[in-house]
Amino acid sequence: MTDLNKILFPNSDQPKAILALEDGSVFLGTSVGYSGTSVGEVVFNTAMTGYQEILSDPSYAGQIVTLTYPHIGNTGTNTVDGESEQVFVKGLIVRSFSDEASSWRNEENLGDYLRRHQIIAITDIDTRELTRKLRTAGSLNGCLVAGNEIDTVEAIALAKAYEGTIGSDLASTVSRKASSSWTQGTYSLLNGEFTSIKSEQYHVVCYDFGVKQNILRILVDLGCRLTVVPATTPASEVMALSPDGVFLSNGPGDPAACSYAVKACQHFLQIGIPLFGICLGHQILAQASGLQTVKMKFGHHGANHPVQDCSDETVLITSQNHNYAVDQAKLPDFVDVTHRSLFDGSVQGIKRKDKPAYGFQGHPEASPGPHEARKLFLPFIHLMQQQAKK
Repeated sequence: MTDLNKILFPNSDQPKAILALEDGSVFLGTSVGYSGTSVGEVVFNTAMTGYQEILSDPSYAGQIVTLTYPHIGNTGTNTVDGESEQVFVKGLIVRSFSDEASSWRNEENLGDYLRRHQIIAITDIDTRELTRKLRTAGSLNGCLVAGNEIDTVEAIALAKAYEGTIGSDLASTVSRKASSSWTQGTYSLLNGEFTSIKSEQYHVVCYDFGVKQNILRILVDLGCRLTVVPATTPASEVMALSPDGVFLSNGPGDPAACSYAVKACQHFLQIGIPLFGICLGHQILAQASGLQTVKMKFGHHGANHPVQDCSDETVLITSQNHNYAVDQAKLPDFVDVTHRSLFDGSVQGIKRKDKPAYGFQGHPEASPGPHEARKLFLPFIHLMQQQAKK
């Protein structure tokens, strides 16, 4: 304990929390989650809805998420909207927190949800100031501390000591440990049930680098029987399953650290089996094709990102969550850029001219459009159709 805490929290009866950044900045607030200490890379997300989907997205592993929309918690949480069975964020930062849920779909308020998953969260801080700092300086490492005993000096030291995500293989840590099948389709609000496979036209093996469940559900809706395999599964084991296509999922961390996945992808490209990669999977496909990936200043995190189709200049409104991007320098002749971000011109999609393979950086299942990005799954289906006819 430092004497500074007596100044920071004079006679406060509310649970205390601070966010300390590697640059020495300290934000004071109130704890609304689990008590303890958590260190991670602080990023901001501009989405106005979907906080449960954000919290349960494995792509956020290693990161503390700031939500720029000010009022969070008013719709509660439920067992349907999660993108995985766990919560992978290292912490949550909000401006105004509500433990009172008004939605008819609520099953558990957000505070209880955070505490059940042991996630530290802070409220009552100026998220506008924090977001401006992150936009100017880039993503910063931070330390969240919640509880009655808070040492601000130690928190700053922990933030400075955190190594960050560069060179970090987070995909294998969030991935499932054993292969399994997936047969659940998308959820219907009309009857309150998940759909099931209508027709098993294609067998797709999905690499779980941190896959979101709604991606799997859309593939099921499109007639795919899915086998989901761990991130480090060798290509030979995948091909032994006789798939019609291979899907490379989203996930967290530095794609350059996933050498095992790049090696497997190179094998699939050599064979010529249909390939589709989303987010981290898109970056892995790029690396397997000879491209490089780079760390972005503060990444893309939100549900309002305009992406242009380079073929016809139409625009999709997309959901994004990534801190790494494909480097557009020295593009090989056999790779086409299919989509670009209208925010910063970064590469959002690639296609191999010589192989049945393509990737997309955003999350086309997340529906901010609301459904216009789903068409991005169709080329993968068409590739498998064409291969079946040969």
